[in-house]
Parts: sequence; structure tokens; C-alpha cells
Amino acid sequence: MVKSLSFRIFLGLFSGLLIGTIIQYFLGDIQFFSGTLVELATGVGTMFVNMIMMLVVPLVFVSIVCGVCELSDLKSFGRLGSKTFGFYIINTLVAIAAAVSVAVLLEPGRGVDMRGAEDAKLVATELPNLMALIVNIVPRNPIAAFTSGNMLQVIFMALLLGGVIKSLGDTVAGAVSGFQTANKIMMKLIVVVMQLAPIGVFALMLKLGATLDAEVFYSVVEYLVLILALLVTWIFVVYPFVVSMFTPVSAKQFREKTQEQILFSLSTASSNATIPVTLRTLTDKLGVNRAVAGFGVPLGATMNMGGVSIYITIAIFFVANAYGMPILMEQLPALLFSVFLLSVGAGGVPGGGMVMIGVLIHQLGLPVEAFAIVAALDRLIDMVLTSCNVVGDTAVLTIVDHTEKAHQEEAEFETVTGNS
Repeated sequence: MVKSLSFRIFLGLFSGLLIGTIIQYFLGDIQFFSGTLVELATGVGTMFVNMIMMLVVPLVFVSIVCGVCELSDLKSFGRLGSKTFGFYIINTLVAIAAAVSVAVLLEPGRGVDMRGAEDAKLVATELPNLMALIVNIVPRNPIAAFTSGNMLQVIFMALLLGGVIKSLGDTVAGAVSGFQTANKIMMKLIVVVMQLAPIGVFALMLKLGATLDAEVFYSVVEYLVLILALLVTWIFVVYPFVVSMFTPVSAKQFREKTQEQILFSLSTASSNATIPVTLRTLTDKLGVNRAVAGFGVPLGATMNMGGVSIYITIAIFFVANAYGMPILMEQLPALLFSVFLLSVGAGGVPGGGMVMIGVLIHQLGLPVEAFAIVAALDRLIDMVLTSCNVVGDTAVLTIVDHTEKAHQEEAEFETVTGNS
């Protein structure tokens, strides 16, 4: 009997982490295991992630164009866009508010003396400029937007092209058909690549298990547990509960249908790399309209960062308390706004949250050395917060799709009653 893909990914994840841990603690002195095997796993894992990333930009572009072309009219696109954007903003703000409340209540880092931590280099020290973020959505060079993988610019070009094709109607039916065919090809490519996921996940987790520094985790276990507990609660309790409140999908069904997505995002730690799996989860398992998924998933991977919001907030409170410089109440409004901007600007790539914490450490005048502990713990936290981000995308878009279907049914009912 062939097990499901979710089960095989879980098996690869667990066995890779287990073997990697054995290599680190029991076989570290043997060059073949600690050197050759880990290097091989690193290469295989990198190739797998590159293969996924290779498909992301064309998949996003084609799926958005198809999604816009399949809308009933351009007015519904405006409604869909504003609703999706608004729900993403609300989700991020709620996550920040919850994390701040927990941090103020539990005071992570209180009593921990981190002033002897080793030095570390901040790679960025400025808050993202909101106007610059908006201006840069419009690309000067479309080729550069594709080659650099700038998701916001790719989304803009796809929306523009899809809107123009839709406005021309039947006169460009061939273009619509061409994009629909391209979309089918891309989805088939994703299916093919996903068959390799258990191997790729195994390699990625073997490397992680073989290189984890467990001593660092033990020294700040309270901080680590608090962040992971909040993220896990958001993934398995908050999002399923909210979906069950606003859609016919029960919390249990939602958890079951997002299993593959969670496991894949745990191994890649990248929202962008998980875009194909998120699209499959929404359209194939949750029955979400392709137009809603095609537009909302790439946008969510760029700006819907509930997990990053929780991470940044708890981390900065921990650092401030651990260095004897606690966040004051009068600093909270500015901190909240900064965390919101940083969350949106983090991007769907591994380590994005860590960079933004470095920015905030600098902005708040905290010791630069604090970045060392953040960097040491980032890889493990990044895995779980990525799962939180992508499940958040799925939850929001499931709700958006339900409201869109309800709106269509209401419009059809009014049309029927008006004609009778």
C-alpha cells in the first residue's frame, strides 16, 4: 500500500532529523558521516529547494493571469483584492496584538543576563520605508523583476496583464486559452516535483539535525518555548477555529487538509517555496476558487506574516528584558507600528524575520550583541513561523472564498427574483 504524500514527507522529516542528530552526537568524529554525508545532504536539499523556487515565479504569474481572466467581471476583482488585502492586514495586526499581550504578561527574558553574549553583525539597520515599498511595486524592468523573484512586482505585472486580457473579451480568447494551458502545465510540473519532496525534506532535515547547537537552545529555553508555543497555538487552534466560525469547513477538517503544507513549510522554512503546495491545498483539498487562490497566495507569501509578527515581537521583548532595558509603555505604539512594517517587509524567504529583528534591535538602541542569540536560534524558529505564515494564508483565503461564493449566490438570487 502506497502511503499518502503527507505521510512520506513526515517520514522524511522525522528520519532526516533523527539521523542528523545521531551523526552530530555519536558519529561526529567519523569524517564520512560528519563531512561527506552532511555535505551530500546539503547539496540534495539545496537542489530540491532550487527546483521548487525555479517554478514559483512562472507559476505565480500564470496562475494570477488565469485567475483574473476567470473572474465573472473586473468589478469582482476589485472586491476580491480589497477583501484579501484587508483580511491579511487584520490577521497581522491581531497576531501582533496577541504577541505583545503575552510578552507584557510573561516578560520573557526577565532574570536572564545576556550581556556576555558574543558579538554579531547586523546586516540591516533601517526600518522599511512604506512609500518606497509602494513605489517599488511597479517594476522598471520586467525581466529584472522575474530574474530577481520580486513577488510584488510579478504580482503587479500579472494583475495588469490579466485585467487587460479580461477587458478585451472574446477577441483574445486564444490568449486566455494559452494561459490556461500554461497553468495546467505548471500544475503538472508541481505534481512531478512534489513526488521528490520526501527525499528533499529528508536531506534538509538531516543537515539541520547534524548542525544544531543544542547548548544554545538550553540556555534560553523559556524564550524558545514561548515563541514555539504561540506559533503552534496559532497553527492548530486559532486558524482552524476561525475558519470553522466563518466557513462550512470544520477545525478538524482544516487541520487534516493542511498537513502536507505544514510539513513542507517546516522543511523549507520559506513561504515562497511553499507557494505551489499552498495553491494545491486550497484548490484541490479545500475547494477554493482558482481565481481567489491564484491572486491571494502569492500576495500572502509576500505580506501576510502572522508568524513573523509573533516572532519579532517576542524576540524584541526577550532581548530588551535580557539586557536590562525593558520596553516601556510609551514605546509600545511606535514598536507596534515598526513590527507591522517589518512583518510586511520580511519577505517569504528563510531568515527574513531574523533580519527584521536586527533592524529593530538597532532602532531601539539595544546592544548589537543581542543579535547573536537571535541568529543562533533562528533556523528552528523560522521553520515553525513559516508554517504559521502559510497556514494563515490558507485560512484567510478559505474565508475570502466563502464570502465570495456567498456574494455570488446572493447576486444570482437577486437576478432570478428580479426577472420573475
